[in-house]
Amino acid sequence: MNVSISGHHISVTEAMDTAVREKLEKVERHFDQIQSIQVILSLDNNGGVKSHKAEAILRASGQEMFVQASEDDMYKAINNMADKLDRQVRKYKTRQERKKTQGAGRYPDLGSAEVSPAV
Repeated sequence: MNVSISGHHISVTEAMDTAVREKLEKVERHFDQIQSIQVILSLDNNGGVKSHKAEAILRASGQEMFVQASEDDMYKAINNMADKLDRQVRKYKTRQERKKTQGAGRYPDLGSAEVSPAV
């Protein structure tokens, strides 16, 4: 899995990098088909109020997921972003598994059907 972490109006420290990578390990355990994750950490100063924002774009086979979280602390934003991404991944994986099981039961095996003789 390729993880790229960048900062917008903020320099990404080693602690932030480590926190992001540790949180994303949880996502990777739930879904092993991840190709890449791009994380953008930013600091917004709206009207004198500082807001820390963490965004992530996850690319998997045929799917792209986007999440963002804003908090007053960068590490809270990272935690919320990782939790949201994990929920999206689990929901996507559940949908994929449901499609597989429903598709298998849609057409019963026609070869095993018994045919009664016409009277």
